[in-house]
Amino acid sequence: MPRSHLNAVLRSCLQPAHRRIAGLLPPTARRRYLYLAGHRQLPRLRHPRTFSEKVNWRILRDRRPELAWTCDKLAMKDHAHRLREAAGVAVPETLWSGADLGAVAGRAFDRAWVLKPNHRSGLVQFGAAGQAVDASTVAATRDWLRDDQGVLLGEWAYSSARKLLLVEEAIGGGEPLDDYKFFVFHGQVAAVQVDRGRSTSDHVRNYYTADWEPLPVQKTVPSGSPTAAPANLPAMLHAAQVLARDVDFMRVDLYSSGGTIWFGELTPYPGGGVTRFEPAAFDAWLGSRWSLPTLSR
Repeated sequence: MPRSHLNAVLRSCLQPAHRRIAGLLPPTARRRYLYLAGHRQLPRLRHPRTFSEKVNWRILRDRRPELAWTCDKLAMKDHAHRLREAAGVAVPETLWSGADLGAVAGRAFDRAWVLKPNHRSGLVQFGAAGQAVDASTVAATRDWLRDDQGVLLGEWAYSSARKLLLVEEAIGGGEPLDDYKFFVFHGQVAAVQVDRGRSTSDHVRNYYTADWEPLPVQKTVPSGSPTAAPANLPAMLHAAQVLARDVDFMRVDLYSSGGTIWFGELTPYPGGGVTRFEPAAFDAWLGSRWSLPTLSR
């Protein structure tokens, strides 16, 4: 069995088991268990050094108000909307939000749309312009409000997110777009993750410096051939830095379509700090860019 396929099988089979076991553990033991499952070693949580260790430290300890809203998608969009002129970004319009998708069953939207939960990551359904929200979509998303990512994985900011569903306009009319993820530390972009072909069998992921020098880094999915920098890279760097300027670290996800920079989302806990960078030296380098805050006791 090819390694990439084997990894996919292991992820699909073992991840639910890891999550069930983790859900039975107290918070610190839970983070140690999940970190060990992903990194094959225990984390240093008292004196974290790597980026992944610092993400886990943040999950366990950082309860500052400036992070409380950062896993609520509607609140993220409000933040981006307030800063849209300074950042130079467009924000996808919210077409509907609520706790009962049945309220819009049979409704067709005038543009391509995306359905997602407001308080969780990794779940999405797409619809074309004129396509109605049908009974099968309502049924397929019925459990989306039940699972609480904040409780299960201990990612605190998710516990503050409102349990809602939202339908928003699809950026670029729903055409596949490259996903640019900017790692912003203390107002400066250190690295850019680019995902191409997401939700397809051709999904590849590459890493670059802020100057668009390719980085020999892999995480979770295979690397592809390096690509040229987007023509509006300076504007995208500026946008990411403006959107993350008030916090010590934030990953800012952006898209570019037709010369417009679109806001995607904010991510305070990339990968939950449990997925491994290869080589590990990159994890250490990212960690060196992040000075953790001194928290009051």
